Amino acid sequence: MADKLETYRAKRDATRTGEPVPAEGPLPRGEDDTFVIQEHHARSLHWDLRLERGGVLVSWAIPKGMPPDPATNHLAVHTEDHPMEYARFEGEIPKGEYGGGTMTIWDRGHYATEKWSDREIKIVLTGSRVAGRYVLFRTRGRNWMIHRMDPPSGRWEPPPASLAPMTPVTRARVPRDPEAYAWEFWWGGARVLAYVEGGRLTLRDAGGADVTGEHRWLRPLAETFGSRAAVLDGEVVTFAGTAVYVAYDLLFDDGRSLLDEPFERRRLGLEDLAVDGPRWQTAPSWPGEVDAVRRAAAEQGLPGVVGKRLGSAYAPGEESPAWVRLPGKASG
Repeated sequence: MADKLETYRAKRDATRTGEPVPAEGPLPRGEDDTFVIQEHHARSLHWDLRLERGGVLVSWAIPKGMPPDPATNHLAVHTEDHPMEYARFEGEIPKGEYGGGTMTIWDRGHYATEKWSDREIKIVLTGSRVAGRYVLFRTRGRNWMIHRMDPPSGRWEPPPASLAPMTPVTRARVPRDPEAYAWEFWWGGARVLAYVEGGRLTLRDAGGADVTGEHRWLRPLAETFGSRAAVLDGEVVTFAGTAVYVAYDLLFDDGRSLLDEPFERRRLGLEDLAVDGPRWQTAPSWPGEVDAVRRAAAEQGLPGVVGKRLGSAYAPGEESPAWVRLPGKASG
């Protein structure tokens, strides 16, 4: 009888990797109903879907993760069968070894088989993060795709392809109610909206042009989001000769538009994301502290400050009085 794990063993050195490498012998027999999805930060981020079948985990690498709705199919690269012990594996695969990088369990649970053939597999997944009907189907050669067959659950909606940024009005004087605003630095950088989906990044400037290629250094930001889809508003700012992305608003998060949410809620969502890395950060924001922020901006040589009304929605493409830009430093 053919050894289903021959290819798996040939690609791994049990003395160098912490992955399970079982000896040859009879395979375990289960109910063919276990699945696991692992998030794999290897040379490029992807997710590995594994389905128990005939004593092994039949496996696909999915570069953009599980498709959340029927409108989009995702590539699924069929890989070698893995041992059943892999359903519990998490850890660091040493650099230089096959699949080197960090492996974590993203979801697991049970599945039911509706169809299983050499070219098409229909399943119903029941996990803590993924639940629904999916089909894996073979295209040309060894290529496969994965498609969600039923509608997404809950209030999920797809992320926007492009949004025009909201802009502030410029005023000479502080508003009469400065305590109703969150005050931030006016950075004077290049406005850039960051679209993150499936661990991939698209950047668009204020006019909607794709500028991802101009800022390749920012691509690792997307991997920190894992499978989470989000749209950030911010600027590319140069500090001491180094370009840094400063995020100051969150417009879409994990299947939900935040455009109609008040700024203070969007700001809390942005802070929860913890956008903080070697070349990206969350802009500081101080509700009500206009004078102190203006003084700090002047000390740092920044052109001024921006006040954002705490209860204001985000109005794409509009110059809105809900955002007020104050040039220069505070008097006195």
